[in-house]
Amino acid sequence: MLTRRIIACLDVTAGRVVKGVQFVDLVDAGDPAELAARHAESGADEIVLLDISATHEGRGTLLDTVRRTALRLFIPFTVGGGVRSLDDTTAVFDAGADKVCINSAALRRPELIGEIGARFGAQAVIVAIDARRSESGATGAEETDVFIEGGRKPAGRRALDWAREAEQRGAGEILLTSMDADGTRAGFDCELTAAVSQAVQIPVIASGGAGAAHHFSDVFIRGKADAALAASIFHFGISDARALKEKIARDGVPVRLPC
Repeated sequence: MLTRRIIACLDVTAGRVVKGVQFVDLVDAGDPAELAARHAESGADEIVLLDISATHEGRGTLLDTVRRTALRLFIPFTVGGGVRSLDDTTAVFDAGADKVCINSAALRRPELIGEIGARFGAQAVIVAIDARRSESGATGAEETDVFIEGGRKPAGRRALDWAREAEQRGAGEILLTSMDADGTRAGFDCELTAAVSQAVQIPVIASGGAGAAHHFSDVFIRGKADAALAASIFHFGISDARALKEKIARDGVPVRLPC
């Protein structure tokens, strides 16, 4: 049975890691290179660094921050935010990333997904989907809307439809963030995660809402996620990856336990 991955996320703005609730009310969480090293040493399987203000500010990724962070890591490292072209992708890889994560740029020009995959391999391109329940009041996963520019602007797409298209265009993975659950520590949106996981054949990374070990077990079992990403639970000392993995392993979820 394939092991499930635990991924530590670094949301970065102005060179610092921040965390908020439902994409707002951001507070400082520390230096990205230091936090990445700490999470890797504690047993995280991968690190994702998202430059969350790059797209909104119309600039490229903070490559110096990527370089400093990459130098401290020995596990897979994904970078997103401000990646709009093959040149941007190349620059991020040259700075030390193993994968890129694209969101707004992919929705604006879906061909970019296949272009990155053709040059660097499908395993190197993750399509991020920031999703929020429709304002119509509907609760089903089919009524979940996609947002761009760090959750600031609706994209006019449904999450399930866009996930299927992203896979068809060559995405290697989907990073699915529930904006409704983000930062609440009340648990992942297992209904939405399961719906997307069943709609595609590529791995789905669940994001948004982690607050306790049983939330991870839940999203792996009920949500059918291949990986789970979290930030607050690690940054603010609620848990570390080693302790988390030990707890969810007892729930029967296969994980790679640190030596």
